[in-house]
Amino acid sequence: MPDIESFSRDAAILSQALPYMQRYEGKTVVVKYGGHAMGDLVLGKAFARDIALLKQSKVNPIVVHGGGPQIASMLKNLGIESKFEGGLRVTDARTMEVVEMVLAGSINKEIVALINAEGEWAIGLCGKDGNMVFARKAHKIWKDPGSNIEKVLDLGFVGEPVEVDRTLLDLLARSEMIPVIAPVAPGRDGHTYNINADTFAGAIAGSLGAKRLLF
Repeated sequence: MPDIESFSRDAAILSQALPYMQRYEGKTVVVKYGGHAMGDLVLGKAFARDIALLKQSKVNPIVVHGGGPQIASMLKNLGIESKFEGGLRVTDARTMEVVEMVLAGSINKEIVALINAEGEWAIGLCGKDGNMVFARKAHKIWKDPGSNIEKVLDLGFVGEPVEVDRTLLDLLARSEMIPVIAPVAPGRDGHTYNINADTFAGAIAGSLGAKRLLF
């Protein structure tokens, strides 16, 4: 049974958050959840409570998550050596399979389970579901610090969002579900792309006209 200290702490949190929640009642808020924070179960549970509180306050949260550290750990466990260009990881076909498995699989479902444990109704998705997001190959420019010569980097299946269809997200909002989205999306070229979670969250927020994008 919760003790008096717990009730006092929760009351204080609610008091501080009330003006914010009233301001965004009925509005959509996109929340980006970082990969480093997901490595801590205590932080994960606290995050899930915050998302549940938003939903219970009639705010419509949409969660977009990363997972860089978890991807790196899985690649290491599988003995897949990472290649880098300009300090950025190259996502080849084999690496992309692991990225999708980790982001759209294990991490996504862990977050869904944590939110559902708080009494809410979360559903795990990625950009492929309902053709929600289409991506294209991203081209990064890298400048050599010594010569100042610019080079276009080929990072493999690293992409950027170019199309967002909000139909599925609108349906989920009306059904009281909380979308939890992994930043993996198909391209019109038939390939699957890994997208930076910040960029992905921004594209989702822009398509929905979200009132707030939280990192």
